[in-house]
Amino acid sequence: MNPFTVGLVQFGVDRAKERNLEKIRNLMSGKRDAELIVLPEYVNFNLEHLSPEEAFQLADSLDGAYMTSLQEMAKTHKVYLVGALLTKSPYPPKVYNTAFLIRPDGHLLATYRKIHLYDAYHYKESEYVMPGNEKPRVIDIGKTKVVLSICFDLRFPELYRTAALEGAELFLTPAAWYSGPMKEETLLTLARARAIENTSYMVMASQFSKVFTGRSAVVYPYGTVMMDMGAGEKYGEITLDLNVVRESRTIIPTLTLRRPEVYFSRNGGA
Repeated sequence: MNPFTVGLVQFGVDRAKERNLEKIRNLMSGKRDAELIVLPEYVNFNLEHLSPEEAFQLADSLDGAYMTSLQEMAKTHKVYLVGALLTKSPYPPKVYNTAFLIRPDGHLLATYRKIHLYDAYHYKESEYVMPGNEKPRVIDIGKTKVVLSICFDLRFPELYRTAALEGAELFLTPAAWYSGPMKEETLLTLARARAIENTSYMVMASQFSKVFTGRSAVVYPYGTVMMDMGAGEKYGEITLDLNVVRESRTIIPTLTLRRPEVYFSRNGGA
């Protein structure tokens, strides 16, 4: 076994940033063996009931106090820390939805600006958020290779396939998945599909509140849901066997059995 322990923080975020930080601190105090912890999306504040101008005023910078507090938590617990927060853009009142990866020494190792905005189910994230235009890069953190994504990205398989072809073994996905009929089922189905298609682990932390589903989950490369956190504000962790990714890619070599020359040919093949 090649063990790697991940932790998930599930909670509801509100406008009070200090209260959000305190929740994260309290939940992360349950950390035992985790080497990497994933927080939800919108981890500094929610867009609910805000105007774009109000959201821009609340948004943080990557070298601001909120990020500094998260970096201190990573150092305190000696973990890689992942999440997504709203950051100021050069195009007010629009903000960026920015995922981050902090090293155990507190250094900000990588960021990714959400490229697929949630303009669906009569909601318009694009009224608030400027989309990113660069795909997330695959990052070698020593034991494994990871890639960042955010929430609605789960509906776009190309993003994950590209990352898997570039060597990603763990998909790290902060989320704030809106509740509604069949939405929990959709969330877990998409998380399982992205793991199965790419023989990768999916590690997804989702907000839980009156408007967000919870159901943070870790999915095995063969598609089994290894951990489903259900409802409530809580912390959980689980140990993964990284050898399973390499094993599954040998047994089910979908990444090498692809036929892009057929998919993208002008006439669709012979």
